[in-house]
Formats: sequence, C-alpha cells, structure tokens
Amino acid sequence: MIIHTKAHARAGLLGNPSDGFYGKTISFIIRNFAAEVTLYESPELEILDSDEDRSRFESLDDLVRQVNLYGYYGGVRLIRAAIKKFAEHFANQGIRLPRRNFTIRYCSTIPRLVGMGGSSAIVTAAVRALMRFYDIDLPKNLVPSLVLRAETEELKIPAGLQDRVVQTYEGMVYMDFAKDLLDKQGYGYYEPLPKDLLPDCYVAYGVDFAEGTEVFHSDLRVRFGRGEPAVLDAMKRFASFAERGKQALFARDAKTIGKLMDANFDLRRGIMPLNPHHVQMVEVARRFRSPCTFAGSGGTVVGLFTSHDQLTKLRHAYHELGCKVIRPKL
Repeated sequence: MIIHTKAHARAGLLGNPSDGFYGKTISFIIRNFAAEVTLYESPELEILDSDEDRSRFESLDDLVRQVNLYGYYGGVRLIRAAIKKFAEHFANQGIRLPRRNFTIRYCSTIPRLVGMGGSSAIVTAAVRALMRFYDIDLPKNLVPSLVLRAETEELKIPAGLQDRVVQTYEGMVYMDFAKDLLDKQGYGYYEPLPKDLLPDCYVAYGVDFAEGTEVFHSDLRVRFGRGEPAVLDAMKRFASFAERGKQALFARDAKTIGKLMDANFDLRRGIMPLNPHHVQMVEVARRFRSPCTFAGSGGTVVGLFTSHDQLTKLRHAYHELGCKVIRPKL
C-alpha cells in the first residue's frame, strides 16, 4: 500500500508572534499550497531526496539558484527528525513499533522561507504518514508538540506551536498557549473556529526577499528569556489581540478585526527591527486602506479587502513590488 499525506501552508491572523511566548493566536490554513509525503513498505528504510535536496545540477548557475531558493539544507533533515522523534515518543511510552521498513519522500509547493509554515508542514505530513503506516494514532492535541520537538530539539529551529496546531487541526483555529496549560498537560487550548467567520482576505508574499524565521525569533527569544519589560508587555498585548479578535469574528465585525491586525503589526514593528521589504508590503496595503499584518516571519502578509476593485488595485501594487497575491482557500 502506498500512503499519501499532506499538510498545508498557514497564515497567522492575530497574536503573532506570541505563540512561542505563552501567548494566544488565531491562524488559518492556506490550502493553495501543501507539503506532501509519500510512504510505502520496502526492504530497507530509505529517505529519498526531493528537488530541494538534490546534489546534481545542470550548471553553476543552477547550483546558485538552488542554494538561493532552498539554502544548504533541504527537507530531508526534517524527515529524519520526524522519524526519530516519532520512534522515541512511542519507545518512551513503552510501545514497540512493528519491525517494518519503508521508503519515504516528500515534495512541497509551499513557497520557501516566506513565513507560511513550510518546514512544519513537511514534519506534520511525515508524522501523519508514519501513524498510518504503523496503524497507530496520537491524540490530535499531542501531534503539534511532537512536530515542534522534532524541529526545536533535533534541528535547533526556533519556533512555537502555532503552525503545527493549525496544520494538524486545519481550517481556522484559536490557540491559547498559557504557561500553566503547557506545564500541566504538555499542550495548550485549541479551538477550531467556523471558517465562514473569516472576512474577505488575501495573502501576499515575496519570494525574492524571503527571510528565515530564525532571523526574527532568535533575538526575540533571548530578550524574552532575560525578562525585558518591553517584550514581556508586548506578548501580553499580542495575546489580547487574539482574544478580542475571536470575539470580533463571532460578531462578524470585520472593522474591529482590521483594527486589531493593524495594531498587531504596529506593535511588532515597535519591539523589533523589521526587514524593510516586508514593512513595505504592509505599507502598500495601507495605501489602499486595507488592514494588513505579517502572516508569519519571512515575507508574507495577510490583508482584508471590501470590494473587487480594491483587491484589483492591491494586486497591481503588489505586482509592481515583485509580490504574488492569492485568495486563500481554507
């Protein structure tokens, strides 16, 4: 039997980046893009390279292009980390997995390094495939924590739970990562929200000035760890945006959601130096009175629109900036 599993891109709507700092967030899935894993039984355990991991190039220019797109480390390391953490999890539970080997490979259409959760999608899809292969389930609320440990403990990637939660639950999710919850049960409070509550929105991303999430999160984590008052206060405010945003969603109050999105970005800009290209993406939206905020950390924004004419103007403006615009499918 050949197993195929997927995990989709995601966009943070409110609360970013407090998910890694005991905060609260709202995020939604972008089904336009996905990481897919294929797995089947084989005599030996083998991880096949994808295009991101290949070591044969047509030319010197092809090599340079590949490194610029994917860096020096592709997704095979993510697959290895997922398998290792999966095996360790069940070993620690005293559960012996069947002695069966498999071949596994991945492919992904999620734009790289633009803050859409591309790395976590590969790990999430891999964990789903392994559960099906071994015919064993993890409770849904534990899957994001396992995925996160594969990235943070094995690969030292600075990250929070948000991406992994929404990629596990799908749709749109409200998340509370209160420290007492995480310490007590190992996971937060995750509440799926009706998808039709999300106002009309678009996602814009710029591959040419993508930036890895570690650029933003590493310094922030150091400042949070040493108790910098401005950062601690900001995390509480980020969390409050998600709380108020949840109420506004149920009230179908798009105006308040838009104000919270703008406030979320302004607070982010107030505590950290941001990539000027990414800031420009938000300023483009504001020129057309479109509420807008970072969808993650890397070069993707999410904005609201109220008319087809406004969206058309936004598309043209982003095109001139070198960015692509999509209507996200939840």
